[in-house]
Amino acid sequence: MGNYRCKLDIIAAILYVASKTAKKTQIMYQANLSYKVLQRYLFEIEGAHLVIFSDKNQCYSLTEKGRSFLQAYEKYSVTNRNVEKRLVDVASKKKILEDLCADDAV
Repeated sequence: MGNYRCKLDIIAAILYVASKTAKKTQIMYQANLSYKVLQRYLFEIEGAHLVIFSDKNQCYSLTEKGRSFLQAYEKYSVTNRNVEKRLVDVASKKKILEDLCADDAV
């Protein structure tokens, strides 16, 4: 089963690449996105003023708001991983309890 990225993960990947100032092709490859998906997200994050496009060098770079997003995303990501790990632990403990309640005669 594939490991799909949510919208926030994709935006963070784009912003991470753009944090080093990057052209559209670089962002597409380094963030592992198709051209169509990249176009949709670039339109959205430009509208949110997370990145800025420079006509002079044809590159995208982060705005201060984009840097703030990446910092907040890092904190969110750590918390999310911890929560997911705990949920897996809770599910396995629940499974043990359910197995203990199961009818052995079946």
